[in-house]
Amino acid sequence: MREHLNDPYVQMAQKDGYRSRAAYKLLEIADKDHLIKPGMVVVDLGAAPGSWSQIAAQKVGKHGHVFALDILPMDPLAGVTFLQGDFREESVLREFESLLQGRQVDLVISDIAPNMAGNAMMDMPRSLHLIELALDFAQHHLKPGGNYLVKAFQGSGYPEYLALLKGTFKQVLTRKPKASRDRSNEIYLLGKDKLAQFDAVFEGGEAPDDY
Repeated sequence: MREHLNDPYVQMAQKDGYRSRAAYKLLEIADKDHLIKPGMVVVDLGAAPGSWSQIAAQKVGKHGHVFALDILPMDPLAGVTFLQGDFREESVLREFESLLQGRQVDLVISDIAPNMAGNAMMDMPRSLHLIELALDFAQHHLKPGGNYLVKAFQGSGYPEYLALLKGTFKQVLTRKPKASRDRSNEIYLLGKDKLAQFDAVFEGGEAPDDY
């Protein structure tokens, strides 16, 4: 608790009016890679408490829109359509897809993570399952040339996930924003420029391009 209260990013978030310190992770990546532009349609998977949706809504402006989904409740945000539900359930996914009303998506962002038990043997497969679902959503709803940003944890299944990204996007980059705590093995993977025709069963496992 003391670490949290003394965390400079927590203090900045309170001052700047963001819902969590995670806002600064997206801000850094979005600014570095020019990810979010006015008028875009953005999907935020695992959105609660809403700091990434806040940033996205600010950047897409009044002519863009953000669609957000989380199993937890989230207070309303201007420019954000939110659905509460479990992304792993087919009925919830179908309902969320219906909100898009056939729109093609410019960017999918996901800071999603399961409730961590502190046991890597349990946590890694659960996390991997969620980001596999997020990637499947991106493969089906991103327009050609669209981008995808997701939080991943390095461990079992990570190389295979990279291979799937490389089969879907022209370029795959790694990002470790300053707001990501040093002790965390989280890393952000950025898939840029979705291929018009991707191979969902691509095999390879090469490391992504570096900074």
